[in-house]
Amino acid sequence: MAFREKDLRLVRKTFEDKSEKDPDRIRLGNHFVDDFIFEDHEAADIPINALRVIFNIISIISSEQFRPEDRPIQLSLFDEEFETDNNIFASMKIRNSKISPSGSSKQVVDAYEFLARFKMGWYRSVNSIGKEIRTFGGLISTPTYDQRGYTTFLISSYWLKKLMVIPEYNYVLYNLVYNIRNNKHIIFAIWLSKLPESGTVVKRSTLNKKFGLNYRTSNDLCFKFLKQARSSLDRYNNLSFTFRYKRDLIYIVPYQTKTLNEKDLSSSNRERLEITRRLRYFRKRYGLQESQMVNFSYQYRNIAQTRELIEKAFRAFIRKSRLKGTSSTESQGKMFLIEIQEIIITLYKDSRIGKLMPNGYPVIL
Repeated sequence: MAFREKDLRLVRKTFEDKSEKDPDRIRLGNHFVDDFIFEDHEAADIPINALRVIFNIISIISSEQFRPEDRPIQLSLFDEEFETDNNIFASMKIRNSKISPSGSSKQVVDAYEFLARFKMGWYRSVNSIGKEIRTFGGLISTPTYDQRGYTTFLISSYWLKKLMVIPEYNYVLYNLVYNIRNNKHIIFAIWLSKLPESGTVVKRSTLNKKFGLNYRTSNDLCFKFLKQARSSLDRYNNLSFTFRYKRDLIYIVPYQTKTLNEKDLSSSNRERLEITRRLRYFRKRYGLQESQMVNFSYQYRNIAQTRELIEKAFRAFIRKSRLKGTSSTESQGKMFLIEIQEIIITLYKDSRIGKLMPNGYPVIL
């Protein structure tokens, strides 16, 4: 299997699936989801095996994903490596068994052919010095099927950047593409992960259009599509949803499932679950908006030392409120974060590393 183009391709980096252990979850960048899966707010009908390719690409590059505001130097290095000229690519190699666990060569070939042709076209981006970089192709190019059990292909700098540089992202369980057979249910789960905790209200016609459906009544859409999707997510996802309808409006509210029995979780999974619960506590008790949670959530979730410092600052904040004879919840939203930030700075500067690097304290605002 191969696709040849006349233009010169420069391969700057090689990724390969070397890990013996699959991840629990992957980070899907919102820019990639919006541009590749939900272009113009409509979901693409991406086959299940092609979704497996996408999930495995993200799994392989996961250690190199980053938010540009947290690692601006890495963004600069990415630009230097991939966005200095036209048609610069990364090479990637994935085991065929990851795409077709049943061992079907046809399923593997069909998945890569779909992704090579899907959204094929010219893409333009502008690098950090204002130069326009042009690339032709789809998400992947020149897939080569290896009888020894691998497929090698290229990813353009345009799509690689959307997968690696993720200012905003959501977690999705890696095993969704293996446990759920209906591709629309997986794509619905990706959309659901972007909803606020309060949920959303959508017109039946909008949901029909978004997911390529054709239900004539809200009742049919709810009980022939949403009910089945909820059943899949209740069983296999960490996030599911409730739904109801009133005339042509459909109300959808996400909720955390009990699918992952805490007794069956690994210690790392239990820790992640506890972190999620703790962040939900802060958000609800102190009236934090989504925009206010972005940096706070990232720092708390991903950096263990910062999480410990936040918890220490929070305990100091509670003690301070009690000494004043006031309720801690009088500080809501940004005011709560400002007070915690001030305590963090004080605690950090009193620490040993703070004396060496006085301005190196974490920023949660």
